[in-house]
Amino acid sequence: MNKFFPKIKKIKYEGPNSKNPLAFKHYNPGQKIMGKTMAQHLRFAVCFWHTFKGTGADPFGSPTILRNYNRAKNPMQVAEDTMYAAFEFFTKIGVEFWCFHDRDIAPEADNLAETNKRLDKIAALAKKLQSDTGVKLIWGTSNLFSHRRFMAGASTNPSPEVFAYAACQIKKAMEITKQLGGLGYTFWGGREGYETLLNTDMGRELDHLAAFLHMAVDYKKKIRFKGQLYIEPKPKEPTKHQYDSDAGNCFAFLQKYDLLDHFKLNIEANHATLAGHTFQHELQFCIDNGIFGSVDANRGDLMLGWDTDQFPTDIYDTTLAMYTILKGGGFKTGGLNFDAKVRRQSIDPQDLFYAHIGAMDAFARGLKNAAKMIKDKRIERLVQKRYAGWDSPLGRKIEKGKIGFTELEKHILKNGEPKLQSSKQELLENILNEYI
Repeated sequence: MNKFFPKIKKIKYEGPNSKNPLAFKHYNPGQKIMGKTMAQHLRFAVCFWHTFKGTGADPFGSPTILRNYNRAKNPMQVAEDTMYAAFEFFTKIGVEFWCFHDRDIAPEADNLAETNKRLDKIAALAKKLQSDTGVKLIWGTSNLFSHRRFMAGASTNPSPEVFAYAACQIKKAMEITKQLGGLGYTFWGGREGYETLLNTDMGRELDHLAAFLHMAVDYKKKIRFKGQLYIEPKPKEPTKHQYDSDAGNCFAFLQKYDLLDHFKLNIEANHATLAGHTFQHELQFCIDNGIFGSVDANRGDLMLGWDTDQFPTDIYDTTLAMYTILKGGGFKTGGLNFDAKVRRQSIDPQDLFYAHIGAMDAFARGLKNAAKMIKDKRIERLVQKRYAGWDSPLGRKIEKGKIGFTELEKHILKNGEPKLQSSKQELLENILNEYI
């Protein structure tokens, strides 16, 4: 395949001294770190929507990015050309995985039956290309937010007819994902929320969302789909308040509605910061609570309050993310999916490669840094020292629930004011800087 990016050869690792912009400086897929290759640790995936359907359009301007695979007048021809372009890109950039929304790979028709026929045709092409290239589907998902029918949500819509339509769309998307050997399926509630509580029955909508997800679990079992189900948290935009606002909110929802055994979270860096958290915080919360699944790897702009979906190039973020993920045991199901888009002014086809090369190198550097941090245990020892008191007889009794307020009062009356210790935050930050 060399039709849509004919000037680009397969991207290779050339090392940190290379000046070739179309080469990896740090991502060496076969290099072993902590017993696994970089490729096995990082599990890179390219998203279909931003990478191949992104046009540079924004609320203030029309599309700026014109791709040679988007030129045909027939929308199905565009869909086929785009799929061929995607797999040419996947193989040249050297990723193992990809992911998609249903409406990105095949255009919607005038009715559901015809739309499903279109999906079947494009899915058959994708399956052939997967077989030809060895690229696998990390997860599929469904677009339940772009069409006007979903303006008030999908499963949380005031209308049961819209709920039913959304269920039909998820049913088909899950079937396509299984057909393509997908390792998971993601739910992102783009409009599952509200604009104002004046017209919203929030409790009822949350009940409906839970019922919808239980139906999805039941259908997964029915079709014997073995992939992991994910929920992707996001606090706002396009909806003022979305019900899957952050990892903690999703965890509480899954607990309340008895869904915890069936779902893990797909954490997006930019969504974390929009929720007022760091990327590392959301990852750590998921790992600590057994719901870590996959990652949408991107970043936002601290000067802007919306989801900019920029490619991740901040080495601090990638280092802390990989440190957290590695300490948590690494990926068990998902991987690092680049849910990111080139900027509106980056209109050349090469820019897609520059963006992914930079992001893959950034996470490779983060991986190497994190591995050194784990090996040296300098940070880990300082954390252990800070919590050493919990290994004392008093600490162990508290943690095991074998002591109460009365006994604790006696302890303080006997031993007096607690001795305080420094958090050593500045030292820890300096140590982190040494690795970066």
